[in-house]
Amino acid sequence: MASARPRLAVMTLTDAAVGRVRDLMENADRPLAGLRVGVKKGGCAGMEYTLEGVETPVPGDDVVSAGGVTVYIDPKAVLFLLGSVMDFETTKLRSGFIFQNPNEVSSCGCGESVMLKPAEMPAN
Repeated sequence: MASARPRLAVMTLTDAAVGRVRDLMENADRPLAGLRVGVKKGGCAGMEYTLEGVETPVPGDDVVSAGGVTVYIDPKAVLFLLGSVMDFETTKLRSGFIFQNPNEVSSCGCGESVMLKPAEMPAN
């Protein structure tokens, strides 16, 4: 019987993102299994990243594990997030998660919304 090929992770997390996810999980008012990342329509550029705490994982979510934390990917967002890097940064003016996403076509000036295209699957 042939073994299944290992799946590539939808996205990767930087050490800073891992640390912030860990902080959020440890300081949540309820036990969390991880953080769910998705995308939704909204903002001036057309789409926004979404983040929410996960108490109980949802079957069908893609799972990214790094540094002892787990990030779940909403199945509707997978094609928009393939190849992305999730980071966390703190500047003088803001702190938050940022995404380096090869599927980003453009973003708005405030940095809160993006225009995304679905990832193109390589031809076999």
